[in-house]
Amino acid sequence: MIALSPEKMTTAEKLQAMELLWSDLCSHSQLTTPDWHQTVLEKRHQQRENGTQQPMAWSEAKEAIRQRTR
Repeated sequence: MIALSPEKMTTAEKLQAMELLWSDLCSHSQLTTPDWHQTVLEKRHQQRENGTQQPMAWSEAKEAIRQRTR
């Protein structure tokens, strides 16, 4: 087992670890989403339909998160 010490990791390392964990969870387990998630998705869909929110590519979203956490 690998032991990670978040307090010793850089932000970039933490994000990379999160991406690896999420990828593994998505490919090896049956995740169920909470009920509130559907409400959030419907709200965001409506915002896109109204033109108040534009979709963003995942690569752009990750870069925006990285920029905010520097």
